[in-house]
Amino acid sequence: MMLYKNLMKPCLDFSVALCALIVLSPVILLITLVLYKRNKGSVFFSQVRPGKNKTPIKILKFKSMTDECDASGNLLPDVMRMTKFGTFIRRNSLDELPQLFNVLKGDMSLIGPRPLLLKYVPLYSAEQDRRHSVKPGITGWAQVNGRNSISWNRKFEYDVYYVDHLSLLLDLKIIWLTIKKVYQKEGVNQSASRPMNPFNGSN
Repeated sequence: MMLYKNLMKPCLDFSVALCALIVLSPVILLITLVLYKRNKGSVFFSQVRPGKNKTPIKILKFKSMTDECDASGNLLPDVMRMTKFGTFIRRNSLDELPQLFNVLKGDMSLIGPRPLLLKYVPLYSAEQDRRHSVKPGITGWAQVNGRNSISWNRKFEYDVYYVDHLSLLLDLKIIWLTIKKVYQKEGVNQSASRPMNPFNGSN
């Protein structure tokens, strides 16, 4: 496990991410052009989130919402800012493609616990906090076992399970299940149209 975790997995992450960026470059370019036109030049969404050992990293996503504000200058609710194209790229997980650059940079892995908000860090139990002992991933064990359709506690249980059982076989299984679930659009109902409730430390 240690050999795979410390040597093979980083090499595979870099190689696969580079190949994926090359193969998917026409799709990435098309999405970039559409978002540039529809979002008035604003293509990417970036946000600082905790990486391995809770070190802050800046993740990239394609921007699926506009920056429309109310009369007071406050952002409108997510459901009002979500565009049809934004819903499409979320439903098909295409908004995550820019995170391949995070993988190339070494901030993220292809497979691992999803990087969540920094404000959640003080709310984790000691057991839940173990999810930060590995690099966060574009997809993970929790994502192929319910994604946003399961509770936060259940999601963290899956994350910790991954930390304890990290292996090439498990990563290959997660990749296969991710492709299957994206194709079948399973478990994406909340992430596409109604985001999961915020984590408050007890749910």
